[in-house]
Amino acid sequence: MSVLDFYGENVFSIKTMRSYLSETAYASLTKTITEGATLDPSIADEVADAMKTWALEKGATHYTHWFQPLTGATAEKHDSFVMPDHEGGAMCQFSGKELTQGEPDASSFPSGGLRATFEARGYTGWDPSSPAFLKEGDNGSTLCIPTIFCGYHGEALDKKTPLLRSKAALSKQICRLGKLFGIEENGRAYATLGSEQEYFLIDKDFYLDRLDLIQTGRTLFGREPAKHQQMDDHYFGAIKRRVMEFMCDLDAELWRLGVPARTRHNEVSPAQFELAPMFEELNLAVDHNMITMEVMRDVADKHGFACLLHEKPFAGVNGSGKHNNWAVAGPDGKNWLTPGDNPHENAKFMTMICALIKAVDEHADLLRSSVQGAGNDHRLGANEAPPAIISIFLGEQLADVIEQIEAGGASSSKNGGTIEIGVSTLPDLPRDATDRNRTSPFAFTGNKFEFRAVGSSQSCAGANIVLNTIVADALDFICTQLEAAADRDFNESLQEVLADLITTHKRVLFNGDNYTAEWHAEAEKRGLPNLRTTPDALKAMQTEKAVALFEKHGVLSARELKSRYEVYQETYETMIGIEAHCALTMAKTMIAPVALEYQSELAETAQKVAAVGISSDAATGLLASVCAETDKLCKSIADLETVEESDTVKTIEIMGELRTAADELEGLLPYDAWPLPSYAEMLFIL
Repeated sequence: MSVLDFYGENVFSIKTMRSYLSETAYASLTKTITEGATLDPSIADEVADAMKTWALEKGATHYTHWFQPLTGATAEKHDSFVMPDHEGGAMCQFSGKELTQGEPDASSFPSGGLRATFEARGYTGWDPSSPAFLKEGDNGSTLCIPTIFCGYHGEALDKKTPLLRSKAALSKQICRLGKLFGIEENGRAYATLGSEQEYFLIDKDFYLDRLDLIQTGRTLFGREPAKHQQMDDHYFGAIKRRVMEFMCDLDAELWRLGVPARTRHNEVSPAQFELAPMFEELNLAVDHNMITMEVMRDVADKHGFACLLHEKPFAGVNGSGKHNNWAVAGPDGKNWLTPGDNPHENAKFMTMICALIKAVDEHADLLRSSVQGAGNDHRLGANEAPPAIISIFLGEQLADVIEQIEAGGASSSKNGGTIEIGVSTLPDLPRDATDRNRTSPFAFTGNKFEFRAVGSSQSCAGANIVLNTIVADALDFICTQLEAAADRDFNESLQEVLADLITTHKRVLFNGDNYTAEWHAEAEKRGLPNLRTTPDALKAMQTEKAVALFEKHGVLSARELKSRYEVYQETYETMIGIEAHCALTMAKTMIAPVALEYQSELAETAQKVAAVGISSDAATGLLASVCAETDKLCKSIADLETVEESDTVKTIEIMGELRTAADELEGLLPYDAWPLPSYAEMLFIL
């Protein structure tokens, strides 16, 4: 069977709707989906009946409002279509009201104070811009309806609601800018996203023997093997047969769900891989990525693997991220981050570039806060791709154009050709005029910006809520400046605005190696924030500047923003506590006993050797090393047991000491005595 025969078969897509809806309902719903028009409530019952009919034909027995609470995962409560007919039989029902609104209660989800215990009601509301889909099971399927999740008074309790609000804010400002450029508002403006997903696969048997992986998602202990990624031989290498079988099944499952999976390859570390989809409209792309992570785990399990989505499951090798490739489609239907074929197109392009420079410089702290998390701290705070300092990479040619604009007008390009400023005289930029910078957190890559700091386990919603909002704010500033100068020549006004923006915000531009100590020193001189840990990053959400920004554009109220700070801070502290308790359990019940047993064996051996009058430096030396590291291990255990749970900094420090001692012991004890699967086994035996 060709992929074209089954692609999207489990999605109630626009194509599928045509066969189940009347022409009137189909036209109305299609307009809502493709143009962002308000949903007509009069068609709800017909749409619900059509969805039910389609789902039942495909073996569904239940439906669920599928939403994304502040846990960072997805949530669902299943309700059956089946209702008694009061004649001893049954019938299947699904109404428009059940489609458009649900009351799942869901009071145990974190709300950061938005919901009191005695006011537990939460509501889900249908998001028609993201299509319903089927989750297939061995004994039936479930119709999943993407929804928002909000409180009784309309407070956003999820990640989708503010994402949709930020989309609207961005669209408003892009259309406003388009009007200044003389573009008729024939359509709508929106952001697009392509989210590259990195992940690890290990054999499930190894996973089940690692309590730390099961409980925390990462290895709390593990000695670096002699060979890991130093040879760069895994990156883009031949894919092992067992892994390829997993990838083929994964692609097929995703294609059935309409997820446009396209690229698959080996990543840098052994046992690390990547899946990249085609670009889609932002909201749908976020939903599809959440689906992708779930399907990855399910398919991996069927193939005897465990799929690890933690940002740093193994110390000493590359962690996993989720490259957030963001672009903007204007009301003219074109990508405004693509250099154009004429000066008018390039005017839009350069204005968007300057808006992003302003946005990232003013709100780098918020961008960092959007990717906070205990797992991601191991990548960002450890100066792994990318570091915690948010800077922009533009590439040599575009940086040269920026410098010329600041100086008063561009007249040449490093790649040749004329470059002049203004609607009729703006840079004639060649396409794909930039290289990639893998060390940059925020890099221009030809027709999009790649925000590389999103963690592999995280929802892309958080980063894009911030990105949409800060760009909307920058565009609002630009439009206000240009509108105030309506009586002047537009070209001159645009030149002045762009030049001023570059002069004010160019400190955030950096085309070099973001990993070097020299850049860190230079960034500090420039005044760029370096927020290494989640607690540091979360402070950005509590500033007056952040509250004013999100309230101005209607994305998050002060109360909603504060709730997220509370939730994320608690999540971080809870995760560190879980890791500490898990490390204690493993050290006390698995590592210390075998270390003490081996210590006893060595002591007995040394004693027997000495009894026959032979001096053995090897035996006594090894015994001394094992004793020393075992003592360090036991001291760290005692320290970790007594540290205050609220003192996360000290807890992390002691966990590091505990790990160092344990990893040293792994290198001293006999291979068959060590109680945990080794890094060499987990990374290479697939």
